[in-house]
Amino acid sequence: MLEVVPNRRLLMVDPCDHCHDLLPALRRVGWDVDSCNFDSASARSGDVGLLRLQPEHLENPESLKGLISRSDIEWIAVLTPEVLRQKNVDDFVSQWFFDFHTLPLDMPRMQLALGRALGVKHPPRPATGQDDAPHHHLLGDSRPVRELVKLLGKLAPTESPVLIRGENGTGKELVARTLHRQSLRHAGPFISLNCGAVADHLIQSELFGHEQGAFPGALHPKVGRLEAAHGGTLFLEEIAALPLTVQASLLRFLQGKQIERSGSDRAIPLDVRVLAATDVDLEAAVAQGRFREDLFYRLNVLEVTSVPLRERYGDLPLLANHFAQLYSSDSGRRPRTFSERALVSMGKHDWPGNVRELSNRVRRALVLAEGRQIDAADLGLANLPEEETPMGTLDDYKHRAERQALSDVLVRHSDNLSMAARVLGVSRPTFYRLLHKHQIR
Repeated sequence: MLEVVPNRRLLMVDPCDHCHDLLPALRRVGWDVDSCNFDSASARSGDVGLLRLQPEHLENPESLKGLISRSDIEWIAVLTPEVLRQKNVDDFVSQWFFDFHTLPLDMPRMQLALGRALGVKHPPRPATGQDDAPHHHLLGDSRPVRELVKLLGKLAPTESPVLIRGENGTGKELVARTLHRQSLRHAGPFISLNCGAVADHLIQSELFGHEQGAFPGALHPKVGRLEAAHGGTLFLEEIAALPLTVQASLLRFLQGKQIERSGSDRAIPLDVRVLAATDVDLEAAVAQGRFREDLFYRLNVLEVTSVPLRERYGDLPLLANHFAQLYSSDSGRRPRTFSERALVSMGKHDWPGNVRELSNRVRRALVLAEGRQIDAADLGLANLPEEETPMGTLDDYKHRAERQALSDVLVRHSDNLSMAARVLGVSRPTFYRLLHKHQIR
């Protein structure tokens, strides 16, 4: 039976005539649609956003990046032919948007994309309390991933808070879900909150809840995220964005294991394990007075670092094929494999957006690919500049050449290490020694 998701809120920013044409059909299937211009978008809310990307957004992208970073919305870009001709539009869309559509808009595909975006914003909770969807598991067989999985297995059964560090797009929420799934709390709720996506004046209520009449506009009592996570796990993403006043309230909960809703003096005891994530230097934030030192030590009892994609090149084929299968199934399109040129281009790319960027590039490639295989051009990687490497000693060059050769061969033959060794002209033991030397697997 399909789960009905309440409050299907769609925000259209600078909608075009084609966007307006979709309104009757979207409202018939339950979407509550709001529209505004770009300057007003930061004051609006929604579950999914449809934004018409314009040339000025690419020429001066900071305001658009700020809107996306601060909002708790899954954004889909609408691309005009003019924007498609802009330089680096592929990279920008891959790193900043959940999905994209070109004009004229296709209603069935748009409904599918909106449904996927809503599913990401409001993931259904399985009846068993377990989260066994393949895209909610850590995938990979590289050495850094194996070490991460081993560490999570040790930390999961404990009740201590865990601080998850790592770059954007490296799967910090996936690490948190893994800790929850393997913990003794796995049958309880997993509740998440992006601290950077909620306005400062609302986050106290969002986290701790409020009573009716607690402040103007509080027409009904509200259960906060901490209370909703009772018996389970609360995941706080972008913890560094938490205002200092709310940091003090969170510290009191970690010390006393009870909260008070805004507008009430009744203490509510709670049993919640807190996991926090950050992509900034919290020690520096403490030194600058932007983050409480006592809260930092309360949250950093145990520490995990998620792995950037550039350190796990051997996992690229596995991850790319996983996303190709996943999005082919979602869209009803036939699965496609990757050409040799596509695999080589993926191996040479630095992946600044990490796994999230790979996911978006594969999703777009499935739409653009016309042949039986996905090529580098479909991924937006056809014309990557060669990396400029500083001069060094002969040993430096040998070291870089060895590592590049290993990365290239793993991209093509990660499922057959004997073949990878033969391609490089070395024995299997020598191949393993090189992998260990360069810490690739």
